[in-house]
This record gives sequence, structure tokens and C-alpha cells, in this order.
Amino acid sequence: MFKKILVANRGEIALRVICACKELGIQTVAVYSEADRNSLHVRFADEAVCIGPARSSESYLNIPSIISAAEITNVDAIHPGYGYLSESAYFAEVCQSCHLTFIGPTPAVIRLMGDKAKARAAMRDAGLPILSGSEGIIEDQTQAEVVALKIGFPVILKAAAGGGGRGMRVVRSVEELRSSFGTAQREATHAFGIEDLYIEKYIERPRHIEFQVLADSHGRVIHLGERECSIQRRHQKILEESPSTIIDAGLRSEMGRRVVKAMETIGYLNAGTMEFLVDENKNIYFMEMNTRIQVEHPVTEFVTGLDLVRKQILIAAGERIDTVCSEMKLRGHAIECRINAEDPETFQPCSGKITAWHPPSGTGVRVDTAMYAESEVTPYYDSLIAKVIVHARCREESIRRMNRALDMFIVEGIKTNIPLHQRILHDPDFIAGNIDTRFLERYTGKASRKVA
Repeated sequence: MFKKILVANRGEIALRVICACKELGIQTVAVYSEADRNSLHVRFADEAVCIGPARSSESYLNIPSIISAAEITNVDAIHPGYGYLSESAYFAEVCQSCHLTFIGPTPAVIRLMGDKAKARAAMRDAGLPILSGSEGIIEDQTQAEVVALKIGFPVILKAAAGGGGRGMRVVRSVEELRSSFGTAQREATHAFGIEDLYIEKYIERPRHIEFQVLADSHGRVIHLGERECSIQRRHQKILEESPSTIIDAGLRSEMGRRVVKAMETIGYLNAGTMEFLVDENKNIYFMEMNTRIQVEHPVTEFVTGLDLVRKQILIAAGERIDTVCSEMKLRGHAIECRINAEDPETFQPCSGKITAWHPPSGTGVRVDTAMYAESEVTPYYDSLIAKVIVHARCREESIRRMNRALDMFIVEGIKTNIPLHQRILHDPDFIAGNIDTRFLERYTGKASRKVA
């Protein structure tokens, strides 16, 4: 077992990893930027090292600084959390070359699944259904037009190295394709350093369903059921739940079997998430894979009773998965609301000092956060300040419990999107389970064809 782990992240996920390490008796090292000097992950880690200025490029994405911090504190392993370097094959390789265990998949698998075009091909070969699209990278606008006309509009341009909705454009005609292609390339270059794009058929009102997987170094792969992630704004998830209202036991078993087979085919290791689009006829298509722990992992923890971050650490240490799919029983229903520091009407980020902070509690309520009264929400990082997760016997009770929790969540000094979540939870279509990825358009006006 590891003696000391460096957490190469910040905020609530850094604190989440530190909690798991404490329960395993593992010492922790926090890294932090100058802007995060007073953060809770710094306070609760056994050691802390400042790795640079506020800008992420000079701190949390600064590989030499992170590796130097790992070496001077003599750690055994590095947990990357989510975001930042969590899906960097290069960072995983650097960790290996420095004899540090990277708590995640192998560099080769991260690289394969990080290239969305290659991932599509690999999953197609592994037996998963995929949307019609380009065979690989689109070389230029002329080729894009040929492929789009063959597939049929609407189509979506996607950054091959992308994720989180960046470098993407929905186009419905050749004219739109011509005006969007260069912009999508520039966005992809700015976000990921690579301009490569590919094209997929665009489904107008899909559901976004993802399957959680775990895989150990002894060849065992399991799935832990699905999460419904259809409540999104510009392809950024806002609310997640498990199980989905459209996935029955038979479909869950079949898709789970195919997901496990695909992960076995590519030699997957540790935690990961397979993401799918589901059309109105319940046809399921592979979209992409996230080779890391997800923001929304707590809903799966609630319905399975498993600590996924703990499992990540144990698997990285060489231990076997001790649960098989046939024994996995989903218990009840869980919902997660992402609480962002932003105006609930305009969605503009809102930085500043939190003057009052009282998170909800009670049976079946969990709050993952690194915020506290008098803490500062800076403009340098993601606007996520907390995740409220609830669990109950059924979806109806879970919705009521989340409503109660949000009513009791006091945040003063900054604006948050709590009012938006309350509107969603009281919406008749949401309550009935009639949702898709364009659900929030009713609140944000006419759909933007820019995916950001």
C-alpha cells in the first residue's frame, strides 16, 4: 500500500481524495497556487507545497512544478482528480519515468481514448454502436463538406482532443459548415493545443447516459450501472442522477455487458466512464470516454454503497476488485446538483467573498465542497463551489429531499445557481422524467448553435 500520495488538483475533488487517503491511513501532500493558499485542501493535507501563481498554466498544469513537489516530499503516487492533468497521457508517462504511480489508466489507453476519432474507431471495433461520422480526422473544409453531405445534416464538429463542449459546433447546412469550420479549429487549438476535428451525425434531442466502470490490474472489469446526465447547459452538465428513468434492468445488463467487453478489449485500468447518446427510440450510441473519476461520481457511490476514490487508490496499489457485476445491486435513487458561483439568470461567473455559508445536512444528504464562510471565490478557476447529493428509496423521494436540501443551503456574498436547480426540480417534465440535453433551452431562450 502507498505511504504518501500527492493530490495534483484543487477544490472539492482534492479534499475528496484527501478524505479517502485519511481513511486508508495514507499521508497526503497538497499542491496549491498562490490564490489557493488558504484553501481547505491545503489545511487538511499532511503537507502542502506551493507550485506557482494563480494561473492554472503556471500551477495546476505545471508538470515540472508538480513532479518537483512529489520528489521533495517523497510520495509514492499521484492522484490527478478530474480536469487539469487527469487525462494527460504525457503526465502519466512523466509519473512513470519518475517511478511514481499514476492513479489512473495507463498512458497508452489515456492517449487512445483521448483522441475522440481514434476512440470511436476502437469502440466500434470492440462492438459498441457509434453514430455515423468521419472515419478519422477531417483534413480541411472541403473534406468536411463531403463527409457532412454523405452523413446528412445536421452534423456536429468536434475537437479530436476535446471534451466539455469546447471546440464543438452544430451545423445544419453547408453554409453554416463553411462559417463554423475555422472557428471550431481555433477553439480546439486554444483549448487543447491541437486543431484536429472530426464529424458526427447530430441527434436533435438525445439523452446523455454514462456507465461507470472499474478495472483492476488482474484482468477484472466491472460496471456500476448508469448515470443520467441530460440536464446540461451548452454541453456542460448541471444535474445528474442514477439510475436513469429510461434504462430498465434488461437494457442496463446488456449495455453493461458490452461496456465491460469493450474495456477488456483495450486493457483498461482503474476508474473510467463510458458516455453514450440515446435517441428517442432508445438507440444507444457511444460518444466518448473519460479516463478518470467524474465530477458526478457521488451519485454512483450512493446507489452502490462503494467509495470510488478509495477503489481507485486500492486498484492502483495492485489490489483486486472484490465485487462482480452479478452481485451489484443498485439501491434507491440519487441526484446531484452542481452548485456554481454564477448568476442563475445570465450564467455569468460570480467571484467574491462568501460572507455566510450553511450547507444542508440530514438523512441521505451529502455536500462535497471546499468552501467555508469567509472563503474567497476567485475568478481564476471553474465556478463549481459545491455538489449537493441526495439519496432516497425512489426518485420521487429523492427529488423532495433535494428540494429540502437546497431550501436549507445558505450562501451569502456571492450569487449561485441554486434558484435554477429549484426551478428544474419543480418542473413537471423533469418530475415526469421527460428530459433531454436541450431541456434547459426553455430557461435560456433560443438555442445557441455554438456549443461551448
